Amino acid sequence: MAADGDLKLGEGKRGLKKIIVLAVVGVVALVLAVGAYFYFMGANSQDATTNVENSVNNAEGGARPSGPEGDAQYVALPRPFIFNVPGASRDRLVQIKVQLLVRGSNNKTLAMRHIPLIEASLLTAFSSANADELVTTTGKDALKNKALSDLQQALLEVAGSVVVEEVLFTSFVMQ
Repeated sequence: MAADGDLKLGEGKRGLKKIIVLAVVGVVALVLAVGAYFYFMGANSQDATTNVENSVNNAEGGARPSGPEGDAQYVALPRPFIFNVPGASRDRLVQIKVQLLVRGSNNKTLAMRHIPLIEASLLTAFSSANADELVTTTGKDALKNKALSDLQQALLEVAGSVVVEEVLFTSFVMQ
């Protein structure tokens, strides 16, 4: 009878091994199914988000291109702008570090190619400011908007298109 008992134990171990193998296969299949679900459904939800953004932009009248040509890229200018501005009580020294927001790699290449023109245009706009205006946030915003419009006009004449979407001050120091 001992031989019969050993056979039953051996069959029990084989059955346990089969159950473990089936459980592992089931878990792997479940993980793959969940991963495939999120992969494919994630792409659909991303398309839906893009469609919502495009409809919002179209409703606002400012449709922006999407895809690789519409990616926001930043061009950091190599040197900070240091200049004097007159004020009511005294002149002040201003240092501004600037980055440019462009859309797409083509515009980034154009901006990098025309760095001297960009620097000259921005320095002209910055040096026309008044120290009393630059103390306030509205004065800084007005300076940023003036610099952007002057820069876009200069690049439109040379490059034939509006290359820069926004001028960003990354550092603004006035003494």
